[in-house]
Amino acid sequence: MTEEQHATAKPQAEQPFGEQLAAQLGGVRGLIEASVPVGVFVVVNLIWDLRPAIITAVGSALAIAAWRLFRRETVRHALNGLFGIAVGAYLAWKSGDAEDFYLPGILIGLVYGVAMLVSVLFRQPAVGWVWAVVAGGGKGEWRANPRLLRIFTWLTVLWGVVWLAKNIVRWALYAMGADTSLGVVTIVAGYPVTGALVAITIWAVRKDLSLKSPPTAA
Repeated sequence: MTEEQHATAKPQAEQPFGEQLAAQLGGVRGLIEASVPVGVFVVVNLIWDLRPAIITAVGSALAIAAWRLFRRETVRHALNGLFGIAVGAYLAWKSGDAEDFYLPGILIGLVYGVAMLVSVLFRQPAVGWVWAVVAGGGKGEWRANPRLLRIFTWLTVLWGVVWLAKNIVRWALYAMGADTSLGVVTIVAGYPVTGALVAITIWAVRKDLSLKSPPTAA
């Protein structure tokens, strides 16, 4: 009985890492929900003023969390986003500088980029684990396939480099105090760039799986 428990410990030990990555990214819906308060802040700050922008941004984040609660869905992703929005709102409100609103997101983005590249060094490419959680329940069999491991490694490098590059640009704009440009870059580098990365990832993995299918069927 003890040996059986020990045998089942490995798969369960593998899952938390993948689940944590997926929990941080939150999938497509999580990315969208995390982007809504930022988009609201950018628009309201451009057409109105800083403090109304902060209030509406925090209000939209709270509304997303409330909607999830109303639908009896997990609020984990909403709370993660709300935390970043709340910290950014506090910093901007206290300093009176709109660019401080983006600081937590910039720092988190830099951490994501570094974490992805570090995961490659340990032969645990983050994109592979996220894909495994989304498509396969968190199982790590893909690591035994050299071709898939290579694909997920390069995809993770791509994600990490792009994530670092866009947040380094945002950091430079933050340092210059260019809050309007920072807001525009935040929106442009949000949906389009992330959507392109997701599309490339899906295309690359499905292409590999389709190439592998004929021999298996035969």
